[in-house]
Amino acid sequence: MQNKFLMSACAAAATCAVWGDAIAQAQAPTQQIESVVVTGKRANRISKGATGLPMELKDTPQSISTLDKEDLANFGLTGSNEALSLATGINVEQYETNRATFNSRGFEIQLTQVDGVGMSNDWGTVVGRQDTYFFERIELIRGANGLLTGVGNASGTINYVRKRPTNKDGGEISVSAGSYDMRRVALDYNKVFSSDGSWAGRLVAADEDKDSYVRALHDKRSTIYGVVDGQIGDNGVLTIGATFQDAKQRSPMWGSLTLVYADGRLADFPASSSTSQDWTFWNTRSSNAFVEYTQALNPDWEAKLTYNVRHAKEAARLFYAFPFGAGLNDDNTGLYGWPYSSRVITDNQLFDASVNGRFEAFGRSHTLIAGISRSHQEAKTDTQSYDTTKYQFLPLPTFPYPGNAYPEPVWGEFSPASGGEQTLTRFYAATRLALTAQVKAIVGINAIKLLRTGSSRYGSVSPGDPVYPATRETSPYFGLTYDITPNVLAYVSHSDIFQNQDQKGIDLKTYLAPMKGVNRELGVKAEWFNKQLLTTLAVFRAEQHGLATVAGTKPDPDNNNQPMDYYEGRDVKSRGIEFEASGRIVKDTRFTLGATHLHLKGPDGNDTYEWIPRTTVNFLVDTRLPALPRLNLGVAGRWQSDISKKGGARQDSYALVNAFAAYDVTDRATVRLNVNNLFDKKIIRGLAYGALYNEPRNYAVTLDYKL
Repeated sequence: MQNKFLMSACAAAATCAVWGDAIAQAQAPTQQIESVVVTGKRANRISKGATGLPMELKDTPQSISTLDKEDLANFGLTGSNEALSLATGINVEQYETNRATFNSRGFEIQLTQVDGVGMSNDWGTVVGRQDTYFFERIELIRGANGLLTGVGNASGTINYVRKRPTNKDGGEISVSAGSYDMRRVALDYNKVFSSDGSWAGRLVAADEDKDSYVRALHDKRSTIYGVVDGQIGDNGVLTIGATFQDAKQRSPMWGSLTLVYADGRLADFPASSSTSQDWTFWNTRSSNAFVEYTQALNPDWEAKLTYNVRHAKEAARLFYAFPFGAGLNDDNTGLYGWPYSSRVITDNQLFDASVNGRFEAFGRSHTLIAGISRSHQEAKTDTQSYDTTKYQFLPLPTFPYPGNAYPEPVWGEFSPASGGEQTLTRFYAATRLALTAQVKAIVGINAIKLLRTGSSRYGSVSPGDPVYPATRETSPYFGLTYDITPNVLAYVSHSDIFQNQDQKGIDLKTYLAPMKGVNRELGVKAEWFNKQLLTTLAVFRAEQHGLATVAGTKPDPDNNNQPMDYYEGRDVKSRGIEFEASGRIVKDTRFTLGATHLHLKGPDGNDTYEWIPRTTVNFLVDTRLPALPRLNLGVAGRWQSDISKKGGARQDSYALVNAFAAYDVTDRATVRLNVNNLFDKKIIRGLAYGALYNEPRNYAVTLDYKL
């Protein structure tokens, strides 16, 4: 399959090259295009950070980190979850083999975006992994971020920045093989279509097929992405792109391991242990397309229109194993089974229109962005019936059991189980005002209106269910920066954001009011060694006001008097300190060093969320040896303090380290060896919603060849 996929991708790249040559010959310009000059825009793309304004990371009054494509490639971080686990201030809770949540500053990150646009995740859960090969970098903005995202909490935002066309022909092909019969092939090719460089396209494709250290688990993922951009008239730039991904997972775990005995002792099983059965699968397909058009209004102002559309399908047959009591029996029995089959369809559309530019006032230059956006999401879930008296809650044998321990049900018809939709309309504006030569103020506002239908985690189609109240909120953003020296900046910022909640109050009918997330931050940023190194030191306070918290249980008359939890809105607070240094000290050595320490207090004023590590340290270092300039060596790792879950598993502090060695065989060919979990540590992860063992030491060898 890899060969067929690679042949198709290479054929497409060749077609792009032929098409580009034809355009160059047929449309050779008789005069030089002026005004916008799209080639300059390609070469100078910069992050818009936490505000939407074109500012350098140093000038943004909020903590921002980046994982660039060189780090992702060197350390073999082809999956987004593995990449994020090495990022400053981010914790990855991989609680199933196909689902994870991310948290920062004590709270779950509910906003993952592509190129700064997207909608919030359902309860912060992310299904599957993004293939990092398709991104120029991953930006990690910590704290509330209402100006860019509309709704969310005080944790942060993950923004995947897609690769775009460049001004040079060429690319690379990458072939990898490794542990667990891993095979991977990837292609990245750019083509300038016209002789003046005004039109260019880029094709990126990857196919990965591998087994796993987890019993019977098998992953296969194929992705292809194409994008074209170019100049329209003298002052317009048009970008069109599309992505298709097909991911198949065989024998996934739904839910996680039960690692606690009824008396509270912690079990110890092989890392390969799985609760799944051989008949299970979880397949996802998604297609994404986007169109961007930017029009220069004058030398200082431009308008931008963006339209994104996404269609995703999930088909899954899953198996959940759980204890009815407090945990396992002494003989490792006590688990029962629950089969499940569903199909899910999700559609997203997002339209955004904005203007941004520079204006003069009071003898100084200032910048401004203002825009409106509308996003709409629909989700529908159908479940497949079976004879529950015959196939549900059967006892399982001693754990770890094999993949044929539980019979597959005889499946019946699909029927609607849940469905809902939400529409978010918002207005946003931000300006950076130069109060003096050294003092800048960033002031912004985000006004939202969120409408939802459906009334469960994904929306319910049951008649008579209560209706979500409309969410209408306004969030301010304020930041102040002071240039102590040309290379040292002090800042303070305040931002807040709102998030609707799916939990009901004591009457089991009324949804709680939206939660308000607040972030306050004070910090110092400094550039060193001719701007080759950036350091950030920040103290922060993040708060969730009115966060849904279980307040009790009562019978639900609308559900056969089954006991149901009801909730109250309560406050949870986080405070801490964070440090990051990223860049170069010497020419051939790049590194990132980050550390976060935080405290968390629940509604009762006591410690809470004990599964979130209070201290984390992350690092990435790679260097070329002066004596062997063709050899590139690197290590990356993460240390975290101990974690636990009341009534669940616990994990002592630990460090995980990865390493690579790459050698440039020729100017075009590089061979790289990656070793993950270098010291073969066995740890427990995903404690927030269960427990999984991590991957043992594993290897991969990659050949990169420049085209």
